Amino acid sequence: MTDAFCCVVTTIQPPNTAMRQLTEKLETHGGRLIVIGDKKGPQGFDLPRTVFHPLNGQLKMAHELAHKLPTGHYARKNLGYLEAIGSGSPAIFETDDDNAPLETWTPRDLEQPAEMWRRQGWFNVYALFSTDFLWPRGFPLDLVRADSSTVSSRPESSLTAPIQQGLVNGSADVDAVWRLLLDRQIEFSQRTAVMLAPGTWCPFNSQCTWWWPVAYPLLYLPCFASFRMTDIWRGFVAQRCLWEMGQGVLFHSPQMFQDRNVHDLMRDFQDEVPGYLGNARIARLLDELRLEAGPDAAADNLIRCYETLVGNQLLPEQELDLVKTWVSDYRKAAH
Repeated sequence: MTDAFCCVVTTIQPPNTAMRQLTEKLETHGGRLIVIGDKKGPQGFDLPRTVFHPLNGQLKMAHELAHKLPTGHYARKNLGYLEAIGSGSPAIFETDDDNAPLETWTPRDLEQPAEMWRRQGWFNVYALFSTDFLWPRGFPLDLVRADSSTVSSRPESSLTAPIQQGLVNGSADVDAVWRLLLDRQIEFSQRTAVMLAPGTWCPFNSQCTWWWPVAYPLLYLPCFASFRMTDIWRGFVAQRCLWEMGQGVLFHSPQMFQDRNVHDLMRDFQDEVPGYLGNARIARLLDELRLEAGPDAAADNLIRCYETLVGNQLLPEQELDLVKTWVSDYRKAAH
């Protein structure tokens, strides 16, 4: 990749070792870092190839969403996506401020060698990258011990993958139940990437994720989902919309290590309760939706998905106004 791609993070802390290491990689590969601040945190972010947007600066942006997003919420990251899209970024990489790149970190391409895996319903893709007992944050708890023998795979080939989720070593992106009961350091194996076929559900997150323009409308993080569910529920909607393009999410071996920020695990658990109780239902509702086929329908399909989540009281009515504002801002930024 030779054009200037963008990396997007949101933070409430000053530059740390992980972010310094990330910008060193971005310098090497010609990328730029967009940092979205909040009401807490630094007023500057003095790192090379970095543009920092403090809260008061965000309110001067042309994006209507800047005035509607809640403060003190991870969803302010939506503004970073819009800034990257408006700059013409040919790809967007997103991560969090406690993730550092491994030595092997490098920009990824839209087309990747990968195996296609298919199972109607839920499939724990972590089982392909580790023999440890673990599951992704957002995976239904009643299925973590389910038999996966009915899954089928297709041999490696070159696949187009507009959303690519990298796994993260260290404290893997798992839920609070796993951390409370089993917490330990995890190192995922190096293996061929895996794409999940349409109809195959697995949560993906915002820890180490590449997006390409055809999927940009699907970047929207819901503002009325909890901190621990906003990227997971975003991921369910994005997967469902990808299926209408004949695509699925690609998962690949780690290129990042997480030195996790301090968390209150019981607070995390509380934030994840809506997911424990609702994730399987969300997938079922989205499965039943009739959407329009093709990449040009992505933004309208996004709205349709959120209409369903709001109509089934998984999110409040106010979310729809924000989704429609996102789509309007996205369309302006993309053109």
